[in-house]
This record gives sequence, structure tokens and C-alpha cells, in this order.
Amino acid sequence: MKVVVSGGGTGGHIYPALALINEIKKHNSNVEFLYIGTENGLEKGIVERSEIDFKAIEITGFKRRLSFENVKTVTRFLKGVSVSKKYLKDFKPDVVIGTGGYVCGPVVYAASKLNIPTVIHEQNSLPGVTNKFLARYVNKIAICFEDAKKYFPEHKVVLTGNPRASEVLGQDPEKGRRSLGLKDNLKTVLIFGGSRGAKAINEAVLQMIPALANKPYQVVYVTGEVHYDKVMEEMRSLKDSSNVIIKPFIHNMPEVLSAVDLIVSRAGATSLAEITALGLPSILIPSPYVTANHQEKNASSLSDHEAAIMLREQELNGNLLLSKIEGILLNDMKLTEMKRASKELGIPDAASRVYQVMKEISMK
Repeated sequence: MKVVVSGGGTGGHIYPALALINEIKKHNSNVEFLYIGTENGLEKGIVERSEIDFKAIEITGFKRRLSFENVKTVTRFLKGVSVSKKYLKDFKPDVVIGTGGYVCGPVVYAASKLNIPTVIHEQNSLPGVTNKFLARYVNKIAICFEDAKKYFPEHKVVLTGNPRASEVLGQDPEKGRRSLGLKDNLKTVLIFGGSRGAKAINEAVLQMIPALANKPYQVVYVTGEVHYDKVMEEMRSLKDSSNVIIKPFIHNMPEVLSAVDLIVSRAGATSLAEITALGLPSILIPSPYVTANHQEKNASSLSDHEAAIMLREQELNGNLLLSKIEGILLNDMKLTEMKRASKELGIPDAASRVYQVMKEISMK
């Protein structure tokens, strides 16, 4: 069996793709993969570290205003289709799967024109431009939120969830705690701003840290690598931060997630899939810098069911964040109710569901 996977730009498109690859390997050890991405996205380094064959095309997204760049984008798209067709003809895949990002456009479109079975995976409740464009060409569309269904042809849509959800299950919490030096007897809140970090969240946490001394819980605070040095410089002026562990990045996130009690994060689709698969309560701070404000819609899908509290970035400050954290973490009834609500929204077998969709179309 041969499978082409394409997805790029951010970890939210790449990690679900890798989770799906891992799931396919469980079912079929004799499978070949080719990952098609871009040279300048995060995917090249991440995929090559996973020892998966990688090929690149050049592609950019459309500007939302009139711009000569859009003419260049059309040219790059057409060239990307041509290069993708060459890769696909050489590799001869049984199925092509797109997990989001601009790079999927030419790759999945090329596959459809070559009559290769195709699936796109939409992680967000509000689909991106690329997947909306591809919807008319693909065989199936796998979605993570019911809200996304209305944007696509109904007969193509399958609710699968996000494959990344399956990867956080069955982890060892003790190993997660040990990797960060966490105490066993304290509740833990994990604060992170996505793969690149988030300046506004960092500022609120720094305001909050002086009030954390002697609290009956501990905090793991992930700054993002680009913000880490500045945060550590600010930390030098704070007296007692012994119950706060600060990291630039966490590479064993599934293990760490299994060891914590509460999450504070952006509302990226992959994070929400992980959070709900584990039944974790969360405080979600949607990024206002994403297309069509889709993270706020993602967050609403949890907060509307009382599995999360949503805070908008413009209202965020240290005092408010601390009060929301303690309102959950120090209230056992609230913590239990939010865990239950979160778990009910989770799709822990998402990777298997996407694999079944892929298998069905590739065998027709």
C-alpha cells in the first residue's frame, strides 16, 4: 500500500498527519509513505525527523486584499499542481490525504485530476479556504466539529475527530511528571500558547506569577522558544516562583497532558482534540490573529458545553487569569463537572476513524 500525505504551515496541520501515519502503520506494516509539503513551513524538519520521505513544492496563500502577490500565488499553484502530478505519477499512491494548509491545494487537486482517491481532513469548526476549494474535488471530507458540516457537500462528510487525539491516550502520567520534576501531591495547571508561544498569554502569566507563591497547586508554563529568553529575564526580578516550572517547549506533550489537571491554552484544533480525548477542563484564549477568527468558534464548541471557559485576548490580564484558574482548580465539584463535559466531547478513536475512511475509498 502507498499513501501520500500533505499538510503544512503549522503544527496543527502536521501533527494530525503524523498521528494518522502512525495509525496506518499499526494496521499495515507493509506501507510506503510520501509526505509533500513546503521547504519553508514547519513540516520539513518535523517530517524528516520522523524518517518519512519528504518532497517539497512552492506555494503561498491568497492575500485578502487586492494584490499583485495573488497573481504570483495563482502561478505558484499551477506550477505546484504540475510538480505534484510528477511526484504522484512517480510514487503511484493508492490514496492521497490532505490535512490542511496551503500546500494541500495543489497536491490534492493534482491527485483528483489523476483519479487517485482523495480525503481532506478539516480540523477546525470553520473550514479554511483551501479545504473549501478542494471539497468539490475530493472523495471524502473528514471533520472534527459538527459545526463544520454545513460548509461541505453533505454526502462527502464524515465526523472522525482529530487523529492526534488518539496519540495522547494510554500515556504514563508518572513519566510525564518526572520529565518536568513535578510533585505528585499537588494539582497541576499547564499553560501554553501553541507551538510558537503567545505574547499576550506570556504577559498575563508574568503578571500572575508573584501571586503564585505558596499556592496549593503547581504551574507548568511553556513560553514558546522565541519568547523564552525574554520571559526568563523578567523572571529574575520575581522573588518566589518555586512552584512554577518554565519551559521553552515540551517535546513529550502527550505524556505531560496525561499528568495535569487543567489546561490554559489557545484554541487550536489539535490542542482541543487532545484536551477532550483526555477529558481535561480548560481555559481557552483564542488567537485573534487567525483566519476568520476560527479559534473563537473552536473554543465555543467547548465553552458552550461547559467543558471550558473562554477568555478573549483583549480582556486577558494576570488577575483575571488567576481567578479563573483557581475557580476551577480549587473547586472539586467544578473540576469534576468540567472533566465529564470535556470527555463527552472527545473522540479518542479519531485516528482509527480516519483510517477507515481512507481504506474505504482506496478499495473502491
